[in-house]
Amino acid sequence: MPNAEPVITMRGVKKSFPGAMALKGVDFTLQKGEIHALLGENGAGKSTLIKILTGVYERDQGEILLDGTPIHPRNPQDAQKIGISCVHQEINLCPNLTVAENIFIGREPMKFGAIDWKTVNKKSYEIMKGFGLDIDVTKTADSYSAAIQQMVVIARATEISAKVLVLDEPTSSLTAVEAKKLFDTMRALKEKGAGIIFVTHFLDQVYEVSDSITILRGGEYVGTYKASELPKIELVAKMIGKEYKELDEANVRSGKAVSGEPFLSVEDASSSEISDVSLVARKEEVLGLSGLLGSGRTEIARMIFGVDPALSGTIKVKGQKVKIKSALSAMRLGMAFCPEERKKEGIIGDLSIRENIVLALQAKRGIFHLVPRAEAERLADLYIEKLAIKTPSREQSIKNLSGGNQQKAIVARWLAANPELLILDEPTRGIDIGAKAELQKLVITLAGGGMAIIFISSEIDEMLRCCQRMVVLRDKSIAGELDGDISESRIMSFIAGGADSAKS
Repeated sequence: MPNAEPVITMRGVKKSFPGAMALKGVDFTLQKGEIHALLGENGAGKSTLIKILTGVYERDQGEILLDGTPIHPRNPQDAQKIGISCVHQEINLCPNLTVAENIFIGREPMKFGAIDWKTVNKKSYEIMKGFGLDIDVTKTADSYSAAIQQMVVIARATEISAKVLVLDEPTSSLTAVEAKKLFDTMRALKEKGAGIIFVTHFLDQVYEVSDSITILRGGEYVGTYKASELPKIELVAKMIGKEYKELDEANVRSGKAVSGEPFLSVEDASSSEISDVSLVARKEEVLGLSGLLGSGRTEIARMIFGVDPALSGTIKVKGQKVKIKSALSAMRLGMAFCPEERKKEGIIGDLSIRENIVLALQAKRGIFHLVPRAEAERLADLYIEKLAIKTPSREQSIKNLSGGNQQKAIVARWLAANPELLILDEPTRGIDIGAKAELQKLVITLAGGGMAIIFISSEIDEMLRCCQRMVVLRDKSIAGELDGDISESRIMSFIAGGADSAKS
């Protein structure tokens, strides 16, 4: 882009929080008509830099220029007024308002002194249609799936911002088809001269859509590169500061037959969300639940753990028929569940890491048998070290940790309760490569130590590395099972309902 001009210039940006220096003089430049990937491990400073640009945080030092003019956004509304809009990983909608109301909230077209609802609805429909979604925009946002809600957030942001659009993990809740539609929209905005900052942990997507890449590490600026000139292996090395080895030991374990005894057996079980589920989870095994978004993976996990209890069918634990009516009853049977939405269903942000880690153990023991402070500290220190949770102290508020370290703390919580079955729903979503590798190795190690694990992930290559057996779902029912000969093509054949979808 030889004739491109900077739309955003950030120089020497510094930001500190109690006990941590988040940004140490970072530089970043975004050109007009450019898709610029901002990459780094969790804790590298990406989110902090974005929040400073969009007015969520105030910088300690440094300057920000928009079209060459210094700016000082005091809040996100300030940033939006000057043409900077952000879509965060967590869906930010008013669920009780319609899709159209969410898109035009605060900017509704007026007619004769009142909101022109006909225009609001018409324009909203056209906007969503441009994203390839033919939906009823007069329905409330919570009528639709998380993926469609994410597209509504993105549509609203693109409608607001004509200069700079920040997309922070925008594809984490999208299917491959929906992600392609988003990329088409990004390219169209780029052609109109908008600058787009793209934050993601999906490296294939970086190379598919990005022009440039800026890498941060440990709050410091590593460098800016043309995407076409930076090999993926070099990108990974720059992100983690050392050579990155693929999980060879995980690949050796994947697909091997397991002789462990069954811990959990589910036979023709149905909940309010899913029907006719039959599966077995064995000790020393990682059982994968694979399928597209909305296929029923999470619904099975919630049924097993008693969040949405089974209404029919049979569930056995160690050969004994059981009724799992709540999460607490599942815990007392030796089960643990790390949910997909860690911020909403996992962490309690204002509590310390220590308090979060002992929560499950405390719930299991009951309110009249408090976990002693000394035991809680010992457990917290043990798992902070064992899982390499990066924190200055066990007493740090968990909300101040990076996403990857929050996820490790949730896993630590359940390990502290000493479960025999661990259910992991998208445990590596939205975390960096290094943390992802550590969690995958941990999963394999726990299974090797005798634990039964149910593993859910949207990334097929991750499933292939970690799982010995795979149950594939389609349209909220089991499409088939793979045991031993697991491959991406066979998984996709099950999902597509092809010839290979006879049960293996």
